[in-house]
Amino acid sequence: MEFDIFFSISQTPDSTGYCPDEQTMYSNYIEQLKLADNLGYGVAWIAQAHLSTEVQKRNQNPVIPHWEGEVGLCTDFFQLAALSFAETKQIEVGSAVLSILANGGPIAVAERVGNFCALQELRGDSRKLHIGYSAGRFQFMASPYGVIPRDAVEKVAWPALRGQIFWEASEIFLRLLNGEAFSSDSVRNTILSRDNFRSDEDWQAVQDAAIDDRGLPEPPQEIEIPRHYQFEEIKCIPQNWNRDLLSLTLGSHEPALQIEANKYRPVQVFNLSITSPELIEATHDRMTKSYHESGGEWQRKMMPRTVMVFLNNEENLTPEERSTAAKIDAKATLDSYWNALEGTIDPAKVSRAANNAVIGNAAEVATQIVERFHPDDRLMLWFDFFRHDSARVQRDMAAFINEVAPLVNGDE
Repeated sequence: MEFDIFFSISQTPDSTGYCPDEQTMYSNYIEQLKLADNLGYGVAWIAQAHLSTEVQKRNQNPVIPHWEGEVGLCTDFFQLAALSFAETKQIEVGSAVLSILANGGPIAVAERVGNFCALQELRGDSRKLHIGYSAGRFQFMASPYGVIPRDAVEKVAWPALRGQIFWEASEIFLRLLNGEAFSSDSVRNTILSRDNFRSDEDWQAVQDAAIDDRGLPEPPQEIEIPRHYQFEEIKCIPQNWNRDLLSLTLGSHEPALQIEANKYRPVQVFNLSITSPELIEATHDRMTKSYHESGGEWQRKMMPRTVMVFLNNEENLTPEERSTAAKIDAKATLDSYWNALEGTIDPAKVSRAANNAVIGNAAEVATQIVERFHPDDRLMLWFDFFRHDSARVQRDMAAFINEVAPLVNGDE
């Protein structure tokens, strides 16, 4: 089993109410990153954020009205990735996950990827840049970039249409990374039908809006939506950079989109949420058949599994005391998270989140991993989840590699 590490760099109060300033947050990240490099973690995945979550609480329809502080401080992944490579020797760096609807859109992001990899090659650094990309979780981060409904039909259809805009953006992004020159006329059309909506009522509302807005005589069975991105022929430069330095991972569990993305180039898949084992296995089965041939055979490690780690290996405690302390820490931290995210603590959600975590002393954490995961999985371990005690986070990072990993991989 392989082990990556996830850094949220989330500037929000922990369970004790402590919230560091920005410079302390960055400093904590760099010292934890250097340790991860020395310990042999594979990829440092950095959470992405765009615009202030604190300020969005003043919006008309805030999406996380009870969140204190900022979801994350990494709003320019490429600058932080360059610093991260400069500060380390062997660990690779990835975005988890970069919105291509924000950040200037898919064209601007594709340009930055190419520039970064070209400079990485110039520096003689053969480590890969891992770009996890998605539509982005929160609408307020994409709206300022023009990703908003343009008419009455789009407004009613928006929950489904936003995903289709991401399909369009994904195609543009991947084709530009491939070095293609093309215009938007050759990009996929968006045609909405009943299949795009969760209920007959939702689809009927869109049909009614189309009758009123477009003067149609009867409810349409299909509604064509003009492309969101319109441009004459373009091509990104630099164009001759080494594409072996880039690894792409899609932050979507939409089966058809996973297949579509792999028509252009190898695109792996993220598991960033609490996902059922059935969906996990179905994704592996699908990708075994659909993964782009130039990427080789699909492997389980191509879908990183996010795992929150509440490990206690502190000195002067018995194994039983470590187990109890880890459970107390996990409950306090998860309660703080759900309270910040939604304003209420839902015991069912906390329970499901705990199922996506490993909790206990080293032996217990190792047992939980062996029971829950396939030996060929790659885990993306989250130690700094709502935690700002950097020294403790680093002790847990080291304890995992030195005490847990050997038990998991049968080295002891």
